[in-house]
Amino acid sequence: MLYVHEVHEVIGRREDDFEAAFRDGWLPMLAKDDDARLLWFMHHVHGTGPAYTVVTVTAVRDGAAWERLVQRLQRGDLAQWQTDVDAMRHRTTASVMIPVPFSPLQEVDFATVPTTPQDREPVVYMEDTGWPHASLIDYIDFWGKGYYEPMEARPKEGRLLDIELVFQPAYGAGRRKEAVLWQRVLDNNLLLNLLTRDTPAELKQPGMFMHEALAYRDTWRSRLLRTARWSPL
Repeated sequence: MLYVHEVHEVIGRREDDFEAAFRDGWLPMLAKDDDARLLWFMHHVHGTGPAYTVVTVTAVRDGAAWERLVQRLQRGDLAQWQTDVDAMRHRTTASVMIPVPFSPLQEVDFATVPTTPQDREPVVYMEDTGWPHASLIDYIDFWGKGYYEPMEARPKEGRLLDIELVFQPAYGAGRRKEAVLWQRVLDNNLLLNLLTRDTPAELKQPGMFMHEALAYRDTWRSRLLRTARWSPL
């Protein structure tokens, strides 16, 4: 399973048109075959980063399916759609990602992914991207043992985040030493606490994740993303 992660810098006046193009175009047009499905359409939360930025994640069944999708976009039935969408954005940055071994989401059952617009309350996700100075394998292993496993050992009640997907760029399809945590925010009040308070000193002591992670990376980025009401997931 491949995951195409795209960051779209949308022309401000075309924001609604851009969203409609994915909702009324990309979403149902992918459903014409069993190669790919749009999973998430998300807005970068206002006040937390560049304006008019959208993040999408599209699941693609395998390499052969990805090639067929590329051909549809290049010269097939999706070519005009892509041309129209390009006119609504300044640029897009894309990576083809694969799940790491401990990622909760590995494969997607396409039969369970909606291909018509939904209407549900928006959900906030925290997307953490790390660029390690250590080896990528060591960094990902540290994430698994030092972050994912301790989090999963705690009950969801009272937790800020739930990790749904952890992925890294496939060979030749993104920045080599990079990994992404895709985390659903479970408690918006706890998120507010995170945003308005410094990290307690005791959480930065030796043996704690924030301290130990510095052995692997000190360059990382967090984004807050909010699902569109119609987003499949």
